[in-house]
Amino acid sequence: MKRMGIGLQLYTVRDATAEDFEGTLRKIAAMGYEGVEFAGYGGIKAEAMRDLLQELNLKAIGSHIGLQLLEERLDEEIAYLQTIGAKYAICPWLPADARDTEAWRGHLVKFEEYGKRFREAGITFAYHNHDFEFEVEIDGQIVFDALYERIDPQYLQVEMDIGWVQYSGVDPLAYIAKYAGRLPLLHLKDFRAGEKGKQIDTVELGRGDLPLVPIIQAASEASVEWLIVEQDVCANPPLESVAESMEWMKNNYLNQ
Repeated sequence: MKRMGIGLQLYTVRDATAEDFEGTLRKIAAMGYEGVEFAGYGGIKAEAMRDLLQELNLKAIGSHIGLQLLEERLDEEIAYLQTIGAKYAICPWLPADARDTEAWRGHLVKFEEYGKRFREAGITFAYHNHDFEFEVEIDGQIVFDALYERIDPQYLQVEMDIGWVQYSGVDPLAYIAKYAGRLPLLHLKDFRAGEKGKQIDTVELGRGDLPLVPIIQAASEASVEWLIVEQDVCANPPLESVAESMEWMKNNYLNQ
């Protein structure tokens, strides 16, 4: 199996970073995470963040950049990513009023524009899914697939959130294989869910419904670069949750 990096999406520990960003990064590095994916920078200047990551031997995988920031502060976001050495910029989410078919037609145009700007700067643009991309169609094709069919791969790559893929009723293993070669980043999370549309729980790795070991194998075969742990909501203190998930990764992937 090809060795993939193990990262953490910092949104998972947002309460901890709000109190002490630097201290939280030190704890994450001590757990054994190899990289982090940002969702904001806690007001830390890019040069200071770069130096801290180098000290902790943490890779800057990339950053989740909201739609408003992409529209209004693209140059500043590019400069920050370049300084910290991040390779990826990811649109993570769309507000509810920006998800209908006509809105998506506009997003297709804008995403290609953003992708070109990032590519010029040596950064790869990607999109991170939830479930709503499987609920809207463009010309009879679900948005998730239309997005990647209509935008050239050099301008848009896939960051697949495998938990939301399964929750949407799609076979996660089949979808990983479908996007092999265009899927550098995989959000690895576990869901414990009832019927679609009912209350769901994001849980520590190994405590939910997803076939995580086959998913990791499929990710390796699809040339994924980073497995990124994310837990949207934690029942336990988030730092305890991500430590438990890292132990699961050590026992079921890293030490195999």
